[in-house]
Amino acid sequence: MKAFVLCKLAPGKEQKAVQTIRSIGGVTEVFMTFGGWDVILSAEADTIDKLSGLIVSQVRGVDGVSNTETLVTTNL
Repeated sequence: MKAFVLCKLAPGKEQKAVQTIRSIGGVTEVFMTFGGWDVILSAEADTIDKLSGLIVSQVRGVDGVSNTETLVTTNL
């Protein structure tokens, strides 16, 4: 399973939050952006439950991450 996660970061905590996000197992790419979202990351896991745990427990748990939106990919 693969997902893209859009993240908003707290002002002043961007650099530390991005470093922490990059170190999370299962996070494959991290891009800082301008606009409504500060970071877009891609994440992968074997199952939807593992992917959910990675995003909810680890990404959302990073100090400085204030909001996320997750886009789970599909094969049509």
